[in-house]
Amino acid sequence: MDRLRRARVSAGAALVLVLAAGGCSSPAGQARAAASAGPAVADCLTHALCYAPRQFRVAYGIQPLLDAGIDGRGQTVVLLEFAATAPASPPVVTDIRQDLARFDSLFGLPAARLAIVNSLARSAAPWLASEEEVEDTEIVHAAAPGAAIREVLISDAAQDSPANASADVAAALRLGLTQGAVISFSRSWGEQCFTTAEVTQLNSALQAARNHDVTVVNSSGDLGAASNPCPGAAAVFPSVKGVNLLDSDPLTLAAGGTSLQANRATGAYVRETVWNTPAGQSGLGFTVSSGGGFSQVFPRPAYQDGVPGIGATRAVPDVAADADGNTGMAMALSEGSQHYVLAGTSGTSAAAPLWAAVIALAGQYAGRPLGFVNPAIYRIGRSPASRKAFHDITTGTNTVQYPPLAITITGYHAAPGWNAATGWGSPDAQALVPLLARSASPGADPA
Repeated sequence: MDRLRRARVSAGAALVLVLAAGGCSSPAGQARAAASAGPAVADCLTHALCYAPRQFRVAYGIQPLLDAGIDGRGQTVVLLEFAATAPASPPVVTDIRQDLARFDSLFGLPAARLAIVNSLARSAAPWLASEEEVEDTEIVHAAAPGAAIREVLISDAAQDSPANASADVAAALRLGLTQGAVISFSRSWGEQCFTTAEVTQLNSALQAARNHDVTVVNSSGDLGAASNPCPGAAAVFPSVKGVNLLDSDPLTLAAGGTSLQANRATGAYVRETVWNTPAGQSGLGFTVSSGGGFSQVFPRPAYQDGVPGIGATRAVPDVAADADGNTGMAMALSEGSQHYVLAGTSGTSAAAPLWAAVIALAGQYAGRPLGFVNPAIYRIGRSPASRKAFHDITTGTNTVQYPPLAITITGYHAAPGWNAATGWGSPDAQALVPLLARSASPGADPA
């Protein structure tokens, strides 16, 4: 989930660490690995509250590409993550090596090539990871198992103020573009939080990514038509209607959220709706839903010209994927000692790394970095091919409520084509990847 609450972390020495986590491809190997991994204290698969990675890949058209050898090899996906230390109380913090090895063993995935880049956060324990980091990593590895993954750690002090956030995220983007051709970030804050200078600082880093033919994907937020709280703010639910940065910057690919319905046995796609979990069911006391709406900072980019439903300003999201904790992909997360949970991935921060993995698959298919993909996404969305390349989301809304203060932020309804809750929809990668490989032009001008 695009986390609303995080543990404090500390800083330490700078280093880059590399992990090769082995997987067991045979059924017998998987059984032995599962038996030695210790008991699962919660299992979303048993309760039909998530999908195994293969079923998830089938639903989004990824499995046929993997079967054909398009698995992300030769590509590197960069994940911007907040450094973590073990807290005195939840949220859970675990060792990313342990969780990824267990995930690979349980689901028969190959060795993961994971590197931790610690030169910015300087964490004393760089292998420690929050649930967010585990989620991002396992989604990318499941969808593009041949791709390398580099995690650029950011000091948690970035979340103390807008000035810290803009400076530290901009630095992470600039470092990330030297590490790989696709960057995914699963955090965002309301546009209203930032000064013009801070917005410019972030936009300058995104321009550098575009100039280096690097794709940047960002989650659109989990508060529907409401903007996310500002860095350092005590409130968990603001009453401001709006969108978030980085996803509202025209140089990012903004990923919204859906609720996926697929065949539990085969993974065959059935349908999707806008992800919207009511306040009474979210466990947070307020609605969580796909972030989307219209910027008050950026004008409409040229690639959005002529799209029905888009006015004079940048509209988000561009695309979407599953963000519902009851319909997500199973992820393995340690619960202490030898116990672990299998929980469904959740939040629009699950959609962002999935789209990053799809871009990596398309990069391998094209034999080159795709760079700034938004113009290609919108060309495909406007074309007859969109019916095959995207799952069109036509039901649901991202209206959200906060009952304790009787706040309702009226959102946007899904509709055929692009909409301000799910963009063009979720990927059918089997059709989308070849189209992206042919349509995306490195260095393309967003205007």
